[in-house]
Amino acid sequence: MSRSVLIAGASGGLGSAIASILAERGDRITLVGRDRNRLDAVAVEGRRLALDLRLPAACDEAVDSAAADDGIDVVVNAVGVVAFGSVDELSIDTMEELFLTNTFVPIMLARAALPRMNDGGVIVNLSGVIAEQNLPGMAAYGASKAAVRSFDEALAREARRRKVRVLDARPPHTETGLATRPIAGQAPSMPTGLDPSSVARTICDAIDDGTTDLPASAFGG
Repeated sequence: MSRSVLIAGASGGLGSAIASILAERGDRITLVGRDRNRLDAVAVEGRRLALDLRLPAACDEAVDSAAADDGIDVVVNAVGVVAFGSVDELSIDTMEELFLTNTFVPIMLARAALPRMNDGGVIVNLSGVIAEQNLPGMAAYGASKAAVRSFDEALAREARRRKVRVLDARPPHTETGLATRPIAGQAPSMPTGLDPSSVARTICDAIDDGTTDLPASAFGG
């Protein structure tokens, strides 16, 4: 049976790859992103909503659209920004943006989606390998992602009462292009990351097979 899937951050490297795989598997996709042009360029059939999910009302609108036909079965949050630099180099505005986008969006989206999700539904948040081991020069970014992992741990227990599964995914560095678009600082030299399509397939398989946690080691990187 076709599932209703909401992909937040659908124009990004991982979001678009996940959307493509789930569409191939027969799911109905609602794609959400901030940039209309980038969103329109995603080669996946489905609803498209250009929304800034940092606004609570936008989270509600995204959920309302995805749930319009018969509730929501899967929510994938692939929204994220990155910043580089030591804590004393980062502006307060940068720190606020990291937590607003990386931490508050997953919380607000889950809050909006939970009442509209069907039994057996899945919420997927990408906290990333940085949530397992933070790094100097990325302390604030890593903290914003570690907060998501902590949130997911408790959300999983709350959502279980609604028969909804929460999947925290922590892939290693992946070649999504995010590191080339930091909101502050410059990325250090890093080894080549994983292929987004491979990471996306691991996440999609986990959505389908009942997995509840995807540590970095699950991605084989």
